[in-house]
Amino acid sequence: MTVPHCLPEQLALAALREPLPDDDAFHLSACDRCRAEVSSLRRAVDAVAVPELAAPGPAVEPPPSVWAAIAAATSAPAADAASAASAAAPEPGGAVVLPFRSRRRGVLLVAAAAVAGAVLGAGVTALVRGGEATEPVTAVALDALTDEQATGRAEVVVREDGSRALQVDLDAPALDGEYYELWLIEPDVVDMVPLGVLRPGSQTFELPAGLDLGEYPLVDVSVEPIDGDPTHSGVSIARGQLDS
Repeated sequence: MTVPHCLPEQLALAALREPLPDDDAFHLSACDRCRAEVSSLRRAVDAVAVPELAAPGPAVEPPPSVWAAIAAATSAPAADAASAASAAAPEPGGAVVLPFRSRRRGVLLVAAAAVAGAVLGAGVTALVRGGEATEPVTAVALDALTDEQATGRAEVVVREDGSRALQVDLDAPALDGEYYELWLIEPDVVDMVPLGVLRPGSQTFELPAGLDLGEYPLVDVSVEPIDGDPTHSGVSIARGQLDS
């Protein structure tokens, strides 16, 4: 008999790191397909948590072409369309007009909103839920690769339930218009596994079940532009190699 997979709303809850019913949690722990779906959704959740992605930009004046388009659609002179829009504009402290942004960034935000909408009111919780870490396995220093002098430490730990996590301490400057991301990379620096958005300070990241750290021993910190592209930017600022 075919075992049913987790429902989309349960996958969304897991992506937000909310607890699942026992049956769903058990299925998720053993199902590669459902875990892969959660990992994909979780990336959107982590990305939308970057302050630069969520914060509105300064108010901007729409270009003249906007008023011309409104005039063409309403048969009103462009000057009248602009005046009407100005009269309807909110007072200071009201709605903020956001600057134009790329379609790729919009796709990223829509994906994150879809996950959040599936569990309206659930809220985003801590990066990792589960039992407390009980056994450190291996640790590595993250050495600076650029003039930014970003350094840190990463430690693999095993929780009481047998799951693994990567605890990271990062000492790095704050970014403006970019964000840090954490990766596990193979020695040839070809294949890599994204673990999520990283911020200066201490964070804990869940390691995918079945991931062989011997095949992906490089702990890498990259600087990513806010462009919606899920691939590595190619700009690494700190890295260390775990003992196999």
